[in-house]
Amino acid sequence: MRILLIEDEPEQIEPLYAALSQVGHIVDCAEDGLTAQWLIGEKEYDLAIVDWMLPDIDGTDLCQQYRQAGKAAPVLMLTAKDTTADKVMGLDAGADDYLVKPVDLPELLARVRALGRRSPLWRGDILALADLRLNLTTLTVQRQQQTVQLSSREFQLLEYLLRHPQQVLTRDQIEQSLWEWGKEPESNAVSALVKRLRQRLQKLDADSWIESVYGTGYRIVPPHASKTSP
Repeated sequence: MRILLIEDEPEQIEPLYAALSQVGHIVDCAEDGLTAQWLIGEKEYDLAIVDWMLPDIDGTDLCQQYRQAGKAAPVLMLTAKDTTADKVMGLDAGADDYLVKPVDLPELLARVRALGRRSPLWRGDILALADLRLNLTTLTVQRQQQTVQLSSREFQLLEYLLRHPQQVLTRDQIEQSLWEWGKEPESNAVSALVKRLRQRLQKLDADSWIESVYGTGYRIVPPHASKTSP
């Protein structure tokens, strides 16, 4: 999932970002409401995690603006406020769930998984193409009873390819989808990532499934489909 994390305290945002990234999520971070408003207008997210207390805008106001902009993705509110009245206020503002600080990271990840199931892109914990199966929870890929562990970035690329099977994806599309806002990849980053993923898939005899489309980008095609595709 692509997640918007809105939190103004560095000591809070760093462990949250690390935990979410390690399990394969792509996380854009905003440390103030104005940046968050801009990102909401520019990008589409599968989930927003919003701190209630921000320096320039209240988290509940930001949540209301998010909903008024027609954004339907789930919102998880983070706050030190723990009374029933506070929870009601946050939920009435448009939040789908509520987590009290200090945040317990395993609980956060569990709530993110639960909210992720509400995404229109959610098709279960397994993405499959022919006999290749990607486990979205363990970041492993399996074929013919062989299993390979992927890094978070390799996982993100394979997930993106599998969500667009047999579709040619340009290098720019891959960069825009996999790299976080504000983190510009090096010029050869996509090629290097594809090479690493192919090396992983070689153990499953599936490295040839990722085809290079000259001058454009890449696509994933199982062997039997490759013979009939243009």
